[in-house]
Amino acid sequence: MSTVTLIGSGQMASALTFPLYENGHEVRLVGSPLDNEIIDRLREDNYHFNLLRTLHDGIHYYKVDQVKEALEGADVVVCGVSSFGVDWFLNEIIPMIPEGVPMISVTKGMLNFEDGRLQVYPEYWEEHLPEGSKLKIYAIGGPCTARDLADHDHSFVGFCGRDIETQEMLRDIFSTSYYHISLTTDVVGLEAAVALKNGYALGTALAIGLKNICGDDGVAHVNSKAALFQQSVKEMDDLLELVGGSHRMIMFAAGDLDVTVAGGRSRSVGQYLGEGLSMEEINEKLAGQTLEAVVIATRTAKAVKALAKAGKIDIAQFPLLMHVDKLLNEGEKVNIPWKEFETIEA
Repeated sequence: MSTVTLIGSGQMASALTFPLYENGHEVRLVGSPLDNEIIDRLREDNYHFNLLRTLHDGIHYYKVDQVKEALEGADVVVCGVSSFGVDWFLNEIIPMIPEGVPMISVTKGMLNFEDGRLQVYPEYWEEHLPEGSKLKIYAIGGPCTARDLADHDHSFVGFCGRDIETQEMLRDIFSTSYYHISLTTDVVGLEAAVALKNGYALGTALAIGLKNICGDDGVAHVNSKAALFQQSVKEMDDLLELVGGSHRMIMFAAGDLDVTVAGGRSRSVGQYLGEGLSMEEINEKLAGQTLEAVVIATRTAKAVKALAKAGKIDIAQFPLLMHVDKLLNEGEKVNIPWKEFETIEA
């Protein structure tokens, strides 16, 4: 069996301990600099107070100052930090990963640059590896919530990386009767797809908030939510082409969009915006929570606007993204641009 060290004890990394431990591997869970309270509680009774689940007895817990010990003898390293920990992981952890040990990430998001370029995190890390490093970086993406995974709900994700052989080894380590894994070498496509879904989950969830202010008849407004879902998939597919990903990866974007709209922080932000709350009020309501949807929507909108300014794309392709950007960053109120969604296909 293998030894797997997961760094960052957030919800998804902690949920991955279930298939790993149940496959007979030695599992080491390391807290980030922000996770000391989580690790303290896990050491008491294996209960994760953010995941709201009890982890298997027999998992080894480490605080960040013990990370070197946790990496000794590891066969696989999992990056489980949020997007705000990308540079910390690059500077503090990657140089410590033993040579020949692959790293696989559950961190979702993209970086944007002034020229409109968007870059997924595995590419960013690869570009900034220490001189002489031969580290192979892989990533996980797809429609999988941490609590459902911990509860053994059937989950179907994708692993991506530069070579299939190592991915097959990783799949053997992670896969179970309920955790199903496809493999792809399209790193940009898979990672961009599952990053974009957070911003578009926010946009789709606007309809949920609008429902709450359109009378007390209990009508679910499924048409408007479905329309926003549909527009989200269309815009995400266009963005996948823009960053150089395969159109096939839209399946992971759509699946992840569906599960994210069903619940979580991205849905909450969109719902509150639909109800008319300002971002200041939303930040107060969700104090202490990492709002990945706000980050990725803002970065993607900046990239699209830069490319449009350079004459490389037509900004009219992305009316929902532009509306979400105005809600988040210009204080506008919800006024969904339905007419701008209409197209003519000849």
